[in-house]
Amino acid sequence: MAKEGQTREPARRPGGRTARVRRRILEAAAELIARDGIGGLRYDQVADLAGVNKTSVYRNWPDRNALVVDALAAFGAEAAPLHDSGDIDADLVDFLEALAAATASPQGRALLTLVASAREDPELRAVVDEVFKRRLSMLDHRLKTAIERGELPPVESSFLAEMLTGPVQLFVTRRARAFTRADAVRVTGVVLAGIRATHSA
Repeated sequence: MAKEGQTREPARRPGGRTARVRRRILEAAAELIARDGIGGLRYDQVADLAGVNKTSVYRNWPDRNALVVDALAAFGAEAAPLHDSGDIDADLVDFLEALAAATASPQGRALLTLVASAREDPELRAVVDEVFKRRLSMLDHRLKTAIERGELPPVESSFLAEMLTGPVQLFVTRRARAFTRADAVRVTGVVLAGIRATHSA
C-alpha cells in the first residue's frame, strides 16, 4: 500500500503505448514499401517516418521480412476488413468494395508488384504467401460462421477467395475504370449463386 502523502501511479493500460508505437511503425513501413519497394526499405527511414527510435523497430522486428509481412498484412486487414453483420452477401460486397480501394492505393499496388516479383524469388514468395495466408484466415473464419448459420453450403475458402478477389485485381491492374460497388454486388452475386447452385445440384 502507498504511504500517506504518496500518490500511486495510475495503472498503465497493457499494450497501450506499445500498440500505438507498433502501429506507427507498420504504417510507416507500408508507406515506404509502396514508395521504394522492399529492396529500398531501411530501418532508419521507417523510424524517422514513424517518429520513433530506430531501436524500437529492431526490437519489435529483428527480422526484416517479418516487418514486411506484418506491415502489408496489417494494411490489408485495416484497409479491407471483413465484418460480420449476419448477412454474408452484404459483408462480402463491403469487403470487395474496400479491397478494390485498398488495392488501388500505393500500398496495394506495392503488394501487387511484390506478387509479380516473387515468382522468381523464393524468399519474396514466402513473404507474399504469408500475407495472403493471413488474409485467407480472416475470410475463412467469416465463411465458417456463415456455413454454421446455413447462409452458405460447405465451400473451400481458398477457392471462394480466388473467385471473389480475382475480378478486383483485374480491374485494378487494367486501370480501365474504377471498381464500383455495383461491380462488387455483381461479382458477389454471381459467385455465391454459383456455389449455392452447384451444391444443390
